[in-house]
Amino acid sequence: MKQSKGLTLFLSLAIGAASVPARAADNTAPTATTQLVQIQQIRNATAKINYAGKTFLLDPFLAKKGAHPGFPGTFNSQLRNPLIELPMSVKDVLKGVDAVIVSHTHLDHWDGGDHQSIPKAIPLFVQDETDAKLIRGQGFTNVRILGENSVFEGVQLTRIGGQHGTDEMYSKKPLADMLGKAMGIMFQAPGTKTVYVAGDTVWRSDVDQALAKFKPDVIVLNAGDARMAGVVGSIIMGKDDVLHAYQAMPNATIIATHMDAINHMTLSRKDLKEHVKQHGIQDRVRIPADGEILKF
Repeated sequence: MKQSKGLTLFLSLAIGAASVPARAADNTAPTATTQLVQIQQIRNATAKINYAGKTFLLDPFLAKKGAHPGFPGTFNSQLRNPLIELPMSVKDVLKGVDAVIVSHTHLDHWDGGDHQSIPKAIPLFVQDETDAKLIRGQGFTNVRILGENSVFEGVQLTRIGGQHGTDEMYSKKPLADMLGKAMGIMFQAPGTKTVYVAGDTVWRSDVDQALAKFKPDVIVLNAGDARMAGVVGSIIMGKDDVLHAYQAMPNATIIATHMDAINHMTLSRKDLKEHVKQHGIQDRVRIPADGEILKF
């Protein structure tokens, strides 16, 4: 009987000792976490993107309603831009922003040189040296060129190519110069959903390659179907591109923006919502109102 109790005690201590490192290992094992992505639609292509703990202001166009004439040579050029007011104060737009990203320097994506609201020393990313020179000339002192492996405080930012119109448009020198260059941006960070902002581009091979390589979880499309007067075709994406994105990336959420705020947009949120409903793709397509916050 004494031997049995001793044996039982020995086995209990042995098993307990063996289980300690196992539990310790469980407690120290890395746990996969997913950080929240938050995208707030501001107006036009302007958005606040909270990503991996950092807040980026994308394409700030902060002017008051009607501050600028319509873009000459475009659809509805008689209308003054922007067509609507911001949904909040400029101060609230800029609150908490860690860095600014300017996809290109067309007025409806960048009017930072027109006012003193944006801090001159804020980190500011652009697509190339031409845009960097222009913005530095407006007094900004921390302008960086976004490349294939740009990192900002733990967030990887990748420049994605695009074309602000059709090949035919770019074959005509004056029109090509007017359209200029624009970029898309891919956001990546460990434990965070990948976000692709396509920017002012038509659907082309750059977009296909970005989708195939990065497989983004969230895709932001400038889908207002902007048009030039007397020119066939759109200079950005439209409703058919929203459907294309939905079909091409069956696990991604599509955010459609760049509508209802600038004179040459020919697609409204209302019309796009009808198109989305018609094709039964409401489950993964979001068309945010100005000021609306989306979380992923």
